[in-house]
Amino acid sequence: MNIYREITPLNENDCFLVFERSRNIFNFPIHFHPEYEINFIYNAKGAKRTVGDHIEEIDNYELVMVGPNIYHGWEDYKNNPENTLHEITIQFPRNLFDSLILKKNILQPIKELFTSANQGILFSTETAIKLESKLRSLNSSNGFENLLTFQSLLYDLAISKNKKLLSSISFKETTDFFKSEKIEKFFNYVKTNYQNTIRVEEAASVINMTVISFSRLIKQQTGKTFIEFVNELRLGVAARMLIETNDSISEICFVCGFNNISNFNRLFKKSKKCSPSEFRNNFIGTKNIF
Repeated sequence: MNIYREITPLNENDCFLVFERSRNIFNFPIHFHPEYEINFIYNAKGAKRTVGDHIEEIDNYELVMVGPNIYHGWEDYKNNPENTLHEITIQFPRNLFDSLILKKNILQPIKELFTSANQGILFSTETAIKLESKLRSLNSSNGFENLLTFQSLLYDLAISKNKKLLSSISFKETTDFFKSEKIEKFFNYVKTNYQNTIRVEEAASVINMTVISFSRLIKQQTGKTFIEFVNELRLGVAARMLIETNDSISEICFVCGFNNISNFNRLFKKSKKCSPSEFRNNFIGTKNIF
């Protein structure tokens, strides 16, 4: 698959970089890099956004944050020569904030923002409109004032309402998704055994809980039932295999623990809004512009 590792302009002495431009042509082929990235896009409605294994068309206002090494790109914009769109991209290194600092209570929202970014975050239109002036100001100020504005922006994003996580939890290698150690232990158990039959009784015993208490905990912490959680993880692994391998869809189906192809196709289409073959085709044909 044509997915590219971008070499960003950041060096070890930079806190962050801001790119801002207005143009008529719009295309960000699918790529990845080890830095965090925030993207604000105005007036490119209809472009196709890909973050991890999530694909959808964007609206007039787009504000997204992605974590290190997660696939992302914006493509297939229906170009109108008279339609000027505006972009602001911010990139910053994952070690910008020391892990000890992020443990401080006052920075808890930002720590959670960084964790959520491992799946990609879509912020609401209201948040995008509200923060547009602050995003634009990052390119007009300089020095320490700019750093303070950037930190304020991160906090505004962290406490904003109606955020939406984009990619599935299993698409990325990182497992730091949950506040509950029991849920994270369960997640790691499923990630190790997803290709096998996983019974709720076995999973509950891994974390020394009864089935009833375990099922209640899963629902409270993830918003999903046991089966929904396991299937979401399997679908994330399947999506990654569709992108990164040439294995057949039937091979991927059974490797990921689904017992028949029709059930796999049904669940995949329900989750990703397209069939496995359509999903794979969406990742073909990108061009390297880096």
